[in-house]
Amino acid sequence: MSKALQWLLTLAVLLELLAIGSGVRAVSEIAGVLVVLAFLAALPRLNGYARALFLLSLATLMVVGIAGHLTPEQWFKASADAAFYAAFLGSLGMMQCLVRRFEVLRRIHDVLLGGRAFWLYPKYALVSCGVASVLSFGMMSLLCGTLSETLRERGIEGGSRLIWLRSVLISALRGFALVPLVAPTSVAVAILTRELPQLSWSQLLPYGAVSALLLVLIGWFLEHRRFRQISGERMVLDAWPTGTAKLLVLLTIVFALMALLVLLTGFKVSVAAMFAVPAVTLLYMAIESGTLSVLDEAVGQVAGMANEMAIFAASAILGVALSAMIPADSLHGIVDSGEGVFLLAVIGLLMLPLFSMLGVIPITVLSVQAGLLPALVADGLDPLVIAVALVIGFSLAMMLSPFGPSVMLLSRFGQVSRWIVAFRWNGVFVLIALPVLAVWTALVLLWLS
Repeated sequence: MSKALQWLLTLAVLLELLAIGSGVRAVSEIAGVLVVLAFLAALPRLNGYARALFLLSLATLMVVGIAGHLTPEQWFKASADAAFYAAFLGSLGMMQCLVRRFEVLRRIHDVLLGGRAFWLYPKYALVSCGVASVLSFGMMSLLCGTLSETLRERGIEGGSRLIWLRSVLISALRGFALVPLVAPTSVAVAILTRELPQLSWSQLLPYGAVSALLLVLIGWFLEHRRFRQISGERMVLDAWPTGTAKLLVLLTIVFALMALLVLLTGFKVSVAAMFAVPAVTLLYMAIESGTLSVLDEAVGQVAGMANEMAIFAASAILGVALSAMIPADSLHGIVDSGEGVFLLAVIGLLMLPLFSMLGVIPITVLSVQAGLLPALVADGLDPLVIAVALVIGFSLAMMLSPFGPSVMLLSRFGQVSRWIVAFRWNGVFVLIALPVLAVWTALVLLWLS
């Protein structure tokens, strides 16, 4: 991507942040136009999936618009949503700039593999979830890249290498998949709370936390034997790596600033993160270097996420287009009974992993589903049960999508087929988790009704 396009994409992110801060919708719509222009110009440089999805979303929008299914408001919404989801990932991804500056992140596997082997799976899953709450897809790049380097340095090859990859990276992937259930920085939470202003992350958290605990317990049961096999090849650290305390302070400042923004402005937590993460990261980088040359690094970081940002923006556009094709009264009456609400919740939950198996990434499916929810809420639906079901489905879908960014990153760094990662390594886990979480969804419905 040329320098001009890198700056254009960064300008679009800044305009979207300005739009959020000022509340001026027109600025967000302009940012969306810039996002579309930037990705159209950079189309040859995007990977195949991102390019195909982006073109498909624009073609669908045009066809639906020409057919007369889109109102002017929906055209503007498609542009604004594309800007929001691209900026969401672009702004949170700025935290990846810190990865190169802290030894503790470069040696994270030695840190996580310390202690008793029995506790390694939950430790990996929960720490991966915590790191991914801040780094987003940068967490997978960090853990996958550093593990590949660690195994290469220690000469671990063949069957032993495969066990390391299966144990360590699959627990990291499952930890990453917990983010929609517990973290305000998840794109799933951002989508749902954007479409349903009456819904908040704090309402979802108790039910998402229980779902996350169930998933950790299931994974722990399945993986603890493999972690015992690799425990003999661990390297014991005598002390915490340099910079650990400084990193913890920075993360504390990020979360404190998020809390302050929520308190003072009334922003959703996910939106507050879009301001706090780049602000703290850029300030630290500028203080450390003593110059403003870090702006080039920041712009390059945003451009480095172009494929993922294009997927997010395309999914937002496709969600608006497909939602417009569904008659507003098509689901009318389904929420009149508890059985109807439960059926709707389970179908919504199952749709996400099912479409992921077919190659449709979860953010695309969730964008369409979320677009239908306001009409159901107008019919009297309490959105909390459906939202809980959708974040559960989103979490499971992240593990089963062979074309999802997280699985593709794991496949690329681990040099393992993405089909093996998605289906052989995660298939049994999801088959066990689905009925357990369906029962939990039913219990949530009974509790709330």
